[in-house]
Amino acid sequence: MKSESAPKTGIDGRLENAIIELLTLQELLSADEVDTRLLTDFRDALNRVRNTAWAVQQFIVSQLSDQGPAGLTSFLASERVRGAFQLCRSVQQDLKREEVEFQKGQLSELYGIITQLQGQLKERL
Repeated sequence: MKSESAPKTGIDGRLENAIIELLTLQELLSADEVDTRLLTDFRDALNRVRNTAWAVQQFIVSQLSDQGPAGLTSFLASERVRGAFQLCRSVQQDLKREEVEFQKGQLSELYGIITQLQGQLKERL
């Protein structure tokens, strides 16, 4: 179901183009072999986009009904926590793989922010 017209611009056009691309990918996924790690990353990205789209929709509804954005803010924070958990699990698996090479500076930065986050989490638990 490909569109013959030129790609549309603006957020609405980009969403329409993304829908077309996702439908094309759906067909390809059904027909071809896919690297499982890449597929996992793709699914995680799709979940983040889906959840963000839902949250934005809820925010628009809350603005139209004069409800505050506190629920949306909490939802987005929860989604970031869920995403961070999944990402940390992926990094944990990557660290176990000998063929994956990391830059020491990146690992040092990650270690620093995780240490700070750990302290903040202890305060919340």
